[in-house]
Amino acid sequence: MSSIRTPSGVVFRERLSPSLWALVSAALCGPMIALVFTPIDKTLALVLGAIVGVAVVVLLVAASPTVEVSDGWLRAGRARIELSFLGETQTFSGEDARNARGPGLHPRAWHLFRGGIDGVVVVAVKDPDDPVPFWALSTRTPDRLAAAIRRAEPTRSTPRR
Repeated sequence: MSSIRTPSGVVFRERLSPSLWALVSAALCGPMIALVFTPIDKTLALVLGAIVGVAVVVLLVAASPTVEVSDGWLRAGRARIELSFLGETQTFSGEDARNARGPGLHPRAWHLFRGGIDGVVVVAVKDPDDPVPFWALSTRTPDRLAAAIRRAEPTRSTPRR
């Protein structure tokens, strides 16, 4: 996570990696596999258990999406939108974040939520041709993400089509 401008133009970047409890839970797949293969061969059980435990954790971390504000774009996972199409940002945490992720979420909103990450940033989309009214994103630092989007506002230009 960083909110420092780098030479590549990155203003904010956060990997939405799984929480520690999720990684520990995933790592428990290894011992379960080892238990299954123990009656067949103890050495095979240990090797397979270790490989599966490490592989599941590595896959979870590698598949974690990133949220990034850079070079005039907001990127969230594979999706991206030009900053010039974005409007007001709102930050939520605690019970307000739970409401923003659940009952308060617009059915047409684009969202990227991850369990175990409490903060939520909601960014309005002001493009009249876009059916999505806003983006809702999980983040561990909602104030920093919202500030990065607002800071990038002066550099916004006319939207490209």
